[in-house]
Amino acid sequence: MNAVQVRSAERALSAGTWLIVAGAMLYSILTVTPLAAAHTPGRWAWTAPILPLVVDAAVVIVVRLDAVVARLGGNGGRWPIALRWMTGCMTLALNVADSALRNDLVGVAVHAVAPLLLIVTAETGLAYRRAITAAVLALEVKQQAEREARERAAIERRDDAARRAREEREHAAALAREQREHEARMAREQAEREAARQREEREREEAREQSERAERERREQERERREKERERRDREAAERAEREQRERAERERRAEAEREERAARERAALLSAGPATEKLPEDDARAIVAAARAEGLSVRTAAELCGWSVGWVSARYAELREPARTVPVDLVSLGH
Repeated sequence: MNAVQVRSAERALSAGTWLIVAGAMLYSILTVTPLAAAHTPGRWAWTAPILPLVVDAAVVIVVRLDAVVARLGGNGGRWPIALRWMTGCMTLALNVADSALRNDLVGVAVHAVAPLLLIVTAETGLAYRRAITAAVLALEVKQQAEREARERAAIERRDDAARRAREEREHAAALAREQREHEARMAREQAEREAARQREEREREEAREQSERAERERREQERERREKERERRDREAAERAEREQRERAERERRAEAEREERAARERAALLSAGPATEKLPEDDARAIVAAARAEGLSVRTAAELCGWSVGWVSARYAELREPARTVPVDLVSLGH
């Protein structure tokens, strides 16, 4: 429960208590005034409402002061208790007296409700206020403890912050010192690396120049070697081509000689049969005519050998004289 809820409960208790007190006072005035007027001389009858007002005023004082004392957490002692019970008993007696004198038990019970409710409400309200006061005090103590704890925590945080700030300053100073040392070391290392890099570059440049010279010499040697190899291959190719050409010419010469020799033998075989006694088949006649012409025989001799007419043989001789328009005759196939 927080302070807002406590204040809300206290306001509800105060409102309820004063509502009950106001109702009880009004009911008491209306009930007690006729009783007081009946027991007061006639010329003083107007003073009848004063008695319930005085008693109820005492009740208001008791309720109000009890609320203040309870709110402050104090204790009024025996006299407030005596006043509270005396006013309560007086209010109860005045409210039930008329019914009691008339022996009206129901009226006694009815008129006792308001005074009894006022008495119990006063006691209960006091107890509630004391409990609320105790709760408020406990809440305030708790809040005070929390505030003190927060303050201590804030102080500790400030101390921690100050300590961290001091440590951070010290750490920053140490880092700055280390940074300066590191930068100086890095500068020395950079200078050493630069010197080493320059040496390496000079060495690489010298090595590159040597490599380029060696590569140029190697390429020159390789070019000379390829040139000699190409000349050797060209020479070998030329020699091989010349040799192949001679061999091919020799083979062609031999083949031509063989063809000529075979053709001569075939012509001799065709012409050796002598004059034909009858007309030979056209293919055989054509073969004989071709052989006769190749041997330089006359048209008549060729006609005698094949048995065909001189005109037909002359026509064949004419065809053989036109090689572009005639088809070569295979004497072997014609002879067979």
